[in-house]
Amino acid sequence: MPRSSTPPATSSTGNSAGTTSTAGAPGGGGAGPGERGSILRQPRAVWAVGFACVIAFMGIGLVDPILPAISAQLGATPAQTMLLFTSYLLVTGLAMFVTSWVSSRLGAKRTLLVGLVLIVVFAALAGASSSVDMVIGFRAGWGLGNALFISTALATIVGAAAGGVDHAIILYEAALGLGIATGPLLGGLLGGISWRGPFFGTAVLMAVGLLAIALLLPRTRTATPRVPLSATVAALRHPALLTLGLAALFYNYGFFSLLAYTPFPLEQAARAAGSTGFGAHELGLVFCGWGLCLALTSVFAAPVLTRRFGRQRVLRAVLVLLAADLGVMAWQVHAFVVLVVATVVAGLFLGVLNTVLTESVMEATELPRSVASSTYSGIRFVGGAVAPAVAGVVAARLDAAAPYALGAVAVLVAVLVLVLGRRHLRVLDAEPVPGARDEADVLTAADA
Repeated sequence: MPRSSTPPATSSTGNSAGTTSTAGAPGGGGAGPGERGSILRQPRAVWAVGFACVIAFMGIGLVDPILPAISAQLGATPAQTMLLFTSYLLVTGLAMFVTSWVSSRLGAKRTLLVGLVLIVVFAALAGASSSVDMVIGFRAGWGLGNALFISTALATIVGAAAGGVDHAIILYEAALGLGIATGPLLGGLLGGISWRGPFFGTAVLMAVGLLAIALLLPRTRTATPRVPLSATVAALRHPALLTLGLAALFYNYGFFSLLAYTPFPLEQAARAAGSTGFGAHELGLVFCGWGLCLALTSVFAAPVLTRRFGRQRVLRAVLVLLAADLGVMAWQVHAFVVLVVATVVAGLFLGVLNTVLTESVMEATELPRSVASSTYSGIRFVGGAVAPAVAGVVAARLDAAAPYALGAVAVLVAVLVLVLGRRHLRVLDAEPVPGARDEADVLTAADA
């Protein structure tokens, strides 16, 4: 049964592990049943976590503009340099499977703070590294902190946001989009000075986010239900969650084929076109445009499309468009203008997909939100981790177009997964029981 059709809860404990009643909670979600209100009218705790999310998601695209510089200055091949994504995403994905267990024991606030501390420390260590292997290793530590933070942040925002689950997911995906947009921009600006700059800059900004959460996120008022260590693995028995997770795995392969690999053919195409000044700053601008498109469609386009066509149709259609975009990049891999335009346009599709997939996972099952979030995120980040490692190898052994072609195939596999599992996903487009979602959500607030 979908969460949206769940009868209103009668206790002060919500559906999410470690969530509590909003009544009287400082900074808790204040919208009552049926009071949707403006998406911008949120408790301070939501904005504090949202700000930290922006900085955390900067880490995904931060290294994009400096990949060629790291490769050149540290004497690494493109394939070695792209392992900065693989180590980060692989550890993030694997750690996601235990984050709900950790947060149910430490509480959401402590888990968020531990994650932020790890990010600050390992980002600074990455900036101080003297070899590409050291950067790869410290990025793995960064990924551990990111896992603790991201999955807990999503459950916290869903719990604390006013206006229901849809508003919360849009806010979370907007933070993701802004982080991914500003990450490359910051990486390009600071990377123009030194490849170390973006790492140190992230450490400073994340320290600010840590302080904001420490001051603004309220403390727990009730005992936190403990989540078993096996909860995330057991969650895969749910057909809807497994279907969405597998689709996200293949989709994220295509996503990170584009994100991690594109700086190298883009720089080469710029040189072939006669541009000698195309460097970290220019790469940052290209990926900033990509991230802005992602942020805009995640907030504005995704809700409109899902209301009109339903989640399943939107997911399948936009995945096909993304596969076509990657196909064009494979076909025109040496054309500078085509690569730039196709990269930016891909952001439009990615914004819709990120929002609709995340919203679907939150609504598809009766599982605690922290468990659903951790399980789904673990699967999708592992898919993203594989892409950079494979892209470097196939580009070296085959040709520059191969990573994009494989990415397009992976995205089409995601479409096939959704088609084959469509009977398990009927719940995504079912009509909710009037008022039930709002009444259940109002009982959920941030844990501390």
